[in-house]
Amino acid sequence: PVCGHIGLTPQSVHQLGGYRVQGRDEAAVAQLVADALALEAAGARMLVLETVPAPVGRALREALTIPLIGCGAGPDCDGQVLVLHDMLGITPPPLPRFVRDFSRGAESVGAAVTSYVQAVRERRFPSPEECYP
Repeated sequence: PVCGHIGLTPQSVHQLGGYRVQGRDEAAVAQLVADALALEAAGARMLVLETVPAPVGRALREALTIPLIGCGAGPDCDGQVLVLHDMLGITPPPLPRFVRDFSRGAESVGAAVTSYVQAVRERRFPSPEECYP
């Protein structure tokens, strides 16, 4: 199975003008929707959407029939993903808005990951403050 990846793609960060939120205007949103639908039509079984305003994540969730996994894409995606180093608080700043340190108060790496999973399942992550407007 294939997983597509759109929005801020780190391998293309220099072409995108740096680590910037994607999908900020109508043309960019239309392109993201077109790209997502093209990936779905080509046979992708799921899609990662990274660093976009929460309303863009919601719009793509409504447009797709495959699972949509958000990484800084708002709470309306089917699931969430964070880089382990980010969720453990060991990535040096500056950090993206959507990163939360789940190691605070956790007694182990496993406990931090469990806290993250629980927050996603209970839809407490990402919070409105961790989303791009």
